[in-house]
Amino acid sequence: MKQRCAWAGSDPLYIRYHDEEWGVPLHDDRRLFEFLVLEGAQAGLSWITILRKRDHYRKAFEGFDPQRVAGFGAERLRTLLNDPGVVRNRLKIASAVRNARAFRGLQEEFGSFDAYVWRFVDGRPKVNRWRRLSEVPAETAESRALSKDLKRRGFGFVGPTICYAFMQAVGLVNDHLVDCFRFREISELTLAVDADRKKG
Repeated sequence: MKQRCAWAGSDPLYIRYHDEEWGVPLHDDRRLFEFLVLEGAQAGLSWITILRKRDHYRKAFEGFDPQRVAGFGAERLRTLLNDPGVVRNRLKIASAVRNARAFRGLQEEFGSFDAYVWRFVDGRPKVNRWRRLSEVPAETAESRALSKDLKRRGFGFVGPTICYAFMQAVGLVNDHLVDCFRFREISELTLAVDADRKKG
């Protein structure tokens, strides 16, 4: 029996997300944008609710192509507001479109969103060593800095707590508990990536 972080629970969808995605360092702009949208949509809801809607979100938001989402107009927003497959919150939907436009601005400025966001952890995942779920913070100095900068650049639904959830999801931090089997796997993955970068 594999030891997992307690939050993974028993839902197969949640377990698969924990085992295969959560905390794995991401460097793909489209997937980073996906998590940014989904974490914003999750505010006030459970993450399992978002996971169950995720496939539909991918269709509704054009595969999370930020350029396409940035072009959504009033008619497309009305369609999304009537779509039961997404969180039908006017502010969240409008924010996703506005964030896509701001995201494109960051891509132009830094070459990629990846290059921008990884600066907040000096280019490599921050490895924490939590033993209990109660030790894991809701926000950190890094997530507050990211939140502040994103807001300054016009992003919405990017408070420090949302930003930290995003950072955990995309591997800017490794917040698997130390007795979770994924803690070691992701730590080893990070070391392997570091070694490849040094060779390159």
